[in-house]
Amino acid sequence: MSSSPQPPAPAPSDLSGAVAEDLALYREKFRRRLPESPDELHGPAHGVVELPLHMAWSGMTSYDLAKPRQRMGLYRTVLHEGLHNDLPHYLNQDLLLQLWPVLRTLVGRTVRAVWEDAFPQLASRTRAAA
Repeated sequence: MSSSPQPPAPAPSDLSGAVAEDLALYREKFRRRLPESPDELHGPAHGVVELPLHMAWSGMTSYDLAKPRQRMGLYRTVLHEGLHNDLPHYLNQDLLLQLWPVLRTLVGRTVRAVWEDAFPQLASRTRAAA
């Protein structure tokens, strides 16, 4: 049996270019979702929050903000899955600032970088907490 010729494997430089392009697109996806300012984040600070399925597609949909783990889980989910119009509705500026020093360790590197690049007050909260 003769085998058909295989195309050459991509050179390492080609692969790194493709990876860099994918990372740039991934970063842009989160950047486009950002509000203009954290001042736009008027989500609840108390009570139970119900997330729609487009954000909570893989698990919990109800979060009690009085429970620290659930509050952190809600913010992590919204930061990763929320769309541009979701962020002001579900995130609260004061809570985000309060949670950020720990929350930043629970979100992906790209989400963390996008938010801290756009809103230096988040990065400064982290330095102040250290």
